[in-house]
Amino acid sequence: MNNKSRIASILQTPCLDTSVTGLPTFSLTQLDVSKKLIFSLPTNVRLGHLAEKVVSETIKLSKNYNVLYENIQILKEKKTIGELDFIIQEVVKEELMHLEIAYKFYLYDPSISSEVVKNWIGPNRNDSLYEKLEKLNKKQFPLLYHNETKSRLAIVNANEISQALCLLVNLFIPYRCKEDFLPVYQRAVKGYYIDYETFGSLDNSHKNYFIPPRKEWGIDPSENEAWSNYNAIKDDIEVSIREQQAALIWQKEVDTYSQFFLVWW
Repeated sequence: MNNKSRIASILQTPCLDTSVTGLPTFSLTQLDVSKKLIFSLPTNVRLGHLAEKVVSETIKLSKNYNVLYENIQILKEKKTIGELDFIIQEVVKEELMHLEIAYKFYLYDPSISSEVVKNWIGPNRNDSLYEKLEKLNKKQFPLLYHNETKSRLAIVNANEISQALCLLVNLFIPYRCKEDFLPVYQRAVKGYYIDYETFGSLDNSHKNYFIPPRKEWGIDPSENEAWSNYNAIKDDIEVSIREQQAALIWQKEVDTYSQFFLVWW
């Protein structure tokens, strides 16, 4: 994994704003960073934690914010009741903020609901944008005001700490979808998704492919150098379908790059 590409891809990912989340938004563009973003990344963590690491290091390198607390586990009677991602401090005004970070991939299924926000689901249909927002509203953000949190952080008055969400999303819409999306969604659309049968019926003979490992999801396909033809990846695709695991696939057609999820459902 190319650290430079991985870092840039996360920092450039669009952030869903308050109009969708209903929560205060913290955009990474608010960080005043003049230094080169060069730092090592862990190799033994999940993609979401990898994104948190990138954001953490970027905040620390910024001129206008400091990280005071990071990944704070809150315990009650020796049992974990939750975790706060960050408590950061604005340098000039010294204001504190509880910041939650998420890096997500969602696919749009219009059959779920008439409400757009409820139609964004995980590639394997086991999570959703709406569920994430419900958890943030009902669990993550209220956690700041628990007595256990106050004692853990030595907070005098939790009401003086603002709260914000940085929800970085990569969105994928149905193959040949004609629906118009609001700009807040449209700017985050990275590609499409397609079922195995439809994909197999297409003419793939003149295209090249690469199946990135999960930790490389979100990197621009044009950064990739190793490509294979359809026959070389067909067996891997069939395994993913049998195991009901959606696969992200990068595609190269001459000098044009694209990406899509191949789904089993």
